[in-house]
Amino acid sequence: MSGDYPSPRVAWRALAVLMLAYTVSFADRTILTLLIPPIQRDLGISDTQVSLLAGFAFAVFYTLMGIPLGRIADRHNRRNLIAAGITVWCLMTAACGLARNYWQLFAARVGVGVGEAALSPAAYSMISDLFPKARLGRAIAVYSLGLPIGSGIALVIGGLVVALVADAPPVALPLVGSLQAWQMAFLLVGLPGILVAVLVLGLPEPLRRDRVAAGSTALPPAAVVGFVRANRRTLLHHFGGLAMLVVIVYGSTAWVPTFFIRTHGWDSGRIGVAYGLIFMTCGTGGLLAGGLLADRLWNRGKADAHLRVVLLSVATMTPCFAVMPWLPSPELALAALALATFTSSLHGGVAGAALQLITPNELRAQMTAVYFFVANLVGLGLGPTAVALLTDYAYGSPDALGRSLSTLAALAGPLSVLLVATGLRHYRGSVERMPVQVAEESSFPAGRTTPHTSSSESG
Repeated sequence: MSGDYPSPRVAWRALAVLMLAYTVSFADRTILTLLIPPIQRDLGISDTQVSLLAGFAFAVFYTLMGIPLGRIADRHNRRNLIAAGITVWCLMTAACGLARNYWQLFAARVGVGVGEAALSPAAYSMISDLFPKARLGRAIAVYSLGLPIGSGIALVIGGLVVALVADAPPVALPLVGSLQAWQMAFLLVGLPGILVAVLVLGLPEPLRRDRVAAGSTALPPAAVVGFVRANRRTLLHHFGGLAMLVVIVYGSTAWVPTFFIRTHGWDSGRIGVAYGLIFMTCGTGGLLAGGLLADRLWNRGKADAHLRVVLLSVATMTPCFAVMPWLPSPELALAALALATFTSSLHGGVAGAALQLITPNELRAQMTAVYFFVANLVGLGLGPTAVALLTDYAYGSPDALGRSLSTLAALAGPLSVLLVATGLRHYRGSVERMPVQVAEESSFPAGRTTPHTSSSESG
């Protein structure tokens, strides 16, 4: 079924709650990046060990658990799955604040990843059933606002907390014991998010649309393999290009606060507030601009509209990230960082929307999970660690962190551009092969064919 979508009021209310959940998820996963100096001081760990906390510990289980959880989302109630995931990751974020050694903190970060794996595959599937395709780009872009808003909140709150209690003695809590400032920051960010799980439980479970077989609850696992095989060139370029893009984004995000502390002498509070505001303003602006641009191109008959925006994003963000560490003043570096944040955010909603447009309903959450598996296992798992390895071993000095950030962008950016650009024609073919023709395609501008049949796509 493709018609009879929920009323705009119901759809946007549900989207707002899902965006809030995504905001909480990024607040909980990002808070670590601002707390690196005090964590290293108290636990006595290296840059490489920190990078494993920021990337590997979270990413591996986040990506591995996403696939079975995506299958659950395609078969069962997505709303309840999301609420359970929120509860798990919020409790595990708070558990980070109770860690007394490196391995306890590592285990808690694993738990955060497992909980967050339940969110986006199910949320993307729900959003695709709440909004027609002509508005899907901006809808998923709005959902993705949780990334800059959540990251910004984490940086601002974390920075303020650290600044306020940096010189304060440890806090003694009943049943918990003595906690340092960085531990309190984890508790303050993690525990309130459980209230969002209650809001999610109040959402309706939307009717599933664009199904391959009427009345089916799920396709067999072999169907995923068959879909991947039929669209292998599209997925190779899409997933590969996004993985290289995310390598730069997550590698930079994890280490930018520490870069300003080491290179420009800023404290955690100052860079936390500055970077947080950049995330919330430039990141939000980039996401909304990317979603609107993709929808506009789609409604003009461009089947590859969403991937064109991804290409624009990586092509413009790469030089910004590469140049930023070399600028002579922190003010200029912040300006470059703001531009990098805006341009890198253009892809945020549209990359996921592109996948929804070529995937039948029964596979959407699973394929979204595979997408996150590839992009995040490579991007989130490798990005922060690649920067740390360059700093620790290639350049051999903590003061070389800026060179490491620049090197990462210079290496991964052109590869991402190449993969996305050469994948556009394959993606257009996948759009044409989409097995379900939906009613809202008739709303394309008069005189134009739908992207599925447009003869002008190859240009």
